[in-house]
Amino acid sequence: MCGYDLAATFGLYPRSLQGLLGIFSSPFVHGDWNHLISNTMPLLILSVGIFYFYWEIAWKAFAYIYLITGIWVWVAARPSYHIGASGVIYGLAFFLFFSGIFRKDPRSLALSLLVSFLYGSMVWGVLPIKEGMSWESHLFGALAGTFIAYWLRKEGPQPPPSPWEDEAPDTSSDQYASWNYRNLYPPPEGFTYPEKRTDHSD
Repeated sequence: MCGYDLAATFGLYPRSLQGLLGIFSSPFVHGDWNHLISNTMPLLILSVGIFYFYWEIAWKAFAYIYLITGIWVWVAARPSYHIGASGVIYGLAFFLFFSGIFRKDPRSLALSLLVSFLYGSMVWGVLPIKEGMSWESHLFGALAGTFIAYWLRKEGPQPPPSPWEDEAPDTSSDQYASWNYRNLYPPPEGFTYPEKRTDHSD
């Protein structure tokens, strides 16, 4: 909870030197108790989701989403004090959703569906439809989460290998190179296979 003085001191004000501090501090500043409570539960749930399902890259993803969201808001948002953790929340939600799509891992896809079911209505928050709401934080948080999900798609949980992959022959080996019709089906006695024909044009 905060008053105007705290927002002016620790809030993120775009394109100002003082506002640079808000890149790090603004997610901890809220306008009132309702603002704080409305952000606490989704932040807790989404943080548990990312640290449980993507524990190998959770800290990296969380840090990148946190910083990139703040930097983009500082660079491109309208001149106003932006406070609250909603940008980080959007980043985590979009990271969890698109990670399942990019990775094509069954467990990650199931988590994507769950996030879509619980927080699908959040998508409207990226539009300037409510006065006094930092829709820029929502938008840039969503973009940051999507970008980080794609960037880290090769790290963390991956889809299980296809059962047919183990059966595929190694075409790079010398043994496979010798598996051709000349070796498998030798010609009758007195006959030979014709050499490979090469056509030449004048």
